Amino acid sequence: MNDRAGTGAQESDLIDVAELIDAYHHRHPDVSIASQRVVFGTSGHRGSSLDMAFNDDHIAAITQAIVEYRTQQGIDGPLFIGSDTHALSAPAQTTALEVLVGNRVDVLVDEFGDWVPTPALSHAIIAHNTSLARAGSTGDGIVITPSHNPPRDGGFKYNPPHGGPADSDATGWIAARANALLTDGNRGVLRAEPSAVGTYDFRGHYVDDLPNVIDIEAIRRAGLRIGADPLGGASVNYWAAIAERHRLPITVVNPLVDPRWAFMTLDWDGKIRMDPSSPSAMASVLEHRGDFDILTGNDADADRHGIVTPDGGLMSPNHYLAVAIRYLFTHRPGWRADAAIGKTLVSSSMIDRVATSLGRRLWEVPVGFKWFVPGLVDGSVAFGGEESAGASFLRMNGSAWTTDKDGILLALLASEIRAVTGRSPSELYSELAEEFGDPAFERIDARATPAQKAALARLAPSDVTASTLAGDAITGILSDAPGNGAPLGGVKVSTASSWFAARPSGTEDVYKIYAESFQGREHLRTVQADAQHIVDAALSGEPEA
Repeated sequence: MNDRAGTGAQESDLIDVAELIDAYHHRHPDVSIASQRVVFGTSGHRGSSLDMAFNDDHIAAITQAIVEYRTQQGIDGPLFIGSDTHALSAPAQTTALEVLVGNRVDVLVDEFGDWVPTPALSHAIIAHNTSLARAGSTGDGIVITPSHNPPRDGGFKYNPPHGGPADSDATGWIAARANALLTDGNRGVLRAEPSAVGTYDFRGHYVDDLPNVIDIEAIRRAGLRIGADPLGGASVNYWAAIAERHRLPITVVNPLVDPRWAFMTLDWDGKIRMDPSSPSAMASVLEHRGDFDILTGNDADADRHGIVTPDGGLMSPNHYLAVAIRYLFTHRPGWRADAAIGKTLVSSSMIDRVATSLGRRLWEVPVGFKWFVPGLVDGSVAFGGEESAGASFLRMNGSAWTTDKDGILLALLASEIRAVTGRSPSELYSELAEEFGDPAFERIDARATPAQKAALARLAPSDVTASTLAGDAITGILSDAPGNGAPLGGVKVSTASSWFAARPSGTEDVYKIYAESFQGREHLRTVQADAQHIVDAALSGEPEA
């Protein structure tokens, strides 16, 4: 924890916006250097222009690759495009539009020149592709955002016709083609002046449709005091529109937009990071906790949520997911009786216990929201959530709302829960803890070389030789997700009351250890220590003593 975590940003913490944008246009990557190539992680290609990892060359090549990919797939309808408030997002959108127009793609930008949250773009794709008026013209989209990452970063993500994040088959092809274009000096990229492009009212369509997924009337009747802090992100005008359109008592706590994020408090490591689930990043928001019945935060592209209550402060994402699941599956009669609860394997086991109490099937998948997409599309998974404060769920009638994470939706749900039950989400979690136990959860990092990270990603259950974890018998070892059989890219080890999962970082020389214990925080520390020993032994090939 940095000594300045939770304190206000100072001038020395802020980016030079002009330098960042100048680097975007005038610095060129060397594709022989791995860090300067196109790489799609779980949420698209990310990097900074200052590091030659997110420059005009990259975005032109990626967009050209997307054009060629959609042609291969027979996607001939409009491509919806939007961006968040990061400084690199606007120039990246201009580059992308030049390539899309140069390739004669029917592209739609925001009608009012507004920023576009990730869930609004997903909503637009789904709405178009389910409309009877589309006449077979399938659409897809691009959202330009590095999510909650620092102001110096840029991000670029492709969402195919299902509306959610592209799967690894698509992103692998796109990245390979983009790097081939870069290697050839982008001579295969077509560009033209984007003088005239089509428009779409992302905000209006999303806001007007909310009563089909949230009980807006219940919130209105309850007369709650609701605060929403966009954290300088793309949801800022959406919250104002939701308040006006649906006559809700919502106060936009901080309507400021600044690509430097000078108004933020520093995250745990001393960086500016717009993470609404971080107490340090949300420190200034938490000062207002007593002013509202429900207070929420979103990150820069509004795909994450932070829930603040006057009685409980900032809720752990795992705690809120468990409360949301219990509430939704008892207040959505239009959902299929066999619809499952989706979670990633690194989310809390409290969700497992809630699912059992509801008599619902639990559908566990690897890290990455893309795994929930098929179930959300066909209604077989009614809720999908990640421990990193990202989730979405179905409409009242059981059809798809968004197939990408929706922080606005989860924030509004907190007000619905408070309005309908008369209790805060924090109070409801206390009831769950009394019923099922109160687990301690934490993620830590451990050092690993690139070779060790690669070995960890290939681990099989037979590579783990330990029989106990923190004094308890090991009951399960997984390297594939039970929900869909997809590889975890690591390993998960469980006992009756605790578990840990280890997976390599995609950007740093560390591996991540997620751990949870229903025996308290001191026991959690033992789980974490044993986890590191077990993984180190597996990587070295030596039996665990």
